[in-house]
Amino acid sequence: MRASEKCLGTEQISYERWSELLRPLYGRHILKGGEPNTFTGWLRRLSVSGLTAVDICCNAHRFERTHQDVHLDDRDHYKVVLQLAGHSTIYQNDQCVQLDVGDVALVDVARPMTCVSDDANVRRLSLNLPRRSLVSHLGFEPRGGAFRRSGTPAGRLLHEVVLNALNGDGSACPPADSYMQLAVYNLIGALFAPPEPPLSARHANKLFLRIRGLIKERFADPDFGPPEAASEAGISLRYLQKLFTLRGLTCTDFIYSLRLNQAARALERRKLLSTDEPISAIAYACGFRDYTHFARKFRHRFGYPPGAHSGAAHHEQLALHD
Repeated sequence: MRASEKCLGTEQISYERWSELLRPLYGRHILKGGEPNTFTGWLRRLSVSGLTAVDICCNAHRFERTHQDVHLDDRDHYKVVLQLAGHSTIYQNDQCVQLDVGDVALVDVARPMTCVSDDANVRRLSLNLPRRSLVSHLGFEPRGGAFRRSGTPAGRLLHEVVLNALNGDGSACPPADSYMQLAVYNLIGALFAPPEPPLSARHANKLFLRIRGLIKERFADPDFGPPEAASEAGISLRYLQKLFTLRGLTCTDFIYSLRLNQAARALERRKLLSTDEPISAIAYACGFRDYTHFARKFRHRFGYPPGAHSGAAHHEQLALHD
């Protein structure tokens, strides 16, 4: 089966157009093996649970991001790569992973990488994951170059979500998408959770899990922050910050992540029950003292204002005066 036959109705585009569309999504890159005069391929951008995804196929056999490329465009997100057809090999962080149909790999776009396609029958879908929100949700920083074979429960569920989007069955509702994004993050965590730490690190890991549980109980208190978490855990603020830094995030970001997730759930209930509860009251109940600060954080996290999430944008304006 030729590349042009694998997605009927997908328009073949020129080498220049293909690279032009790809660069905003993948950053600076080098293509080899698909010269402009012999190039064939297509590229389709779509949304998977509100996350940007790229359905991609071309006859270039090598895609590469060098140290210089990474330095020049300063991107800071992950890509989950799902192999839909053919075979690929990905090199990153001294790892070499060979992907068959159904396999899943994790690529850190902030690190150099190389992807080699075995032939022109290769088709992949890449799902962009913002680093800050992913790490805040998972509680650890995944390492690029990891992969999982097809057949795992989490891998099958992730493929099902992606295939629904490819078939045009993805959700177009922002509130539902915010929940589905968290589900996707959880699947990524299930696929790429780090192995059991060595004995020397178990005490620190146990302490970190206890601190996370403590924060989850207190995050709605607007007076609760890293100093209070350190005090209740019986450790110094400096050591608390170190525990979070070793996992690629900060205590403050983790607290805000919990508050925003709680606010999203409350706004969804508000919509389902058709209540007139002021959005500002929800913000305050989730630990935010200032509505403007809450609205800015919410938009940054979910990509739209709290009023859009609740299904009643005009209430947001009313809440500004509460």
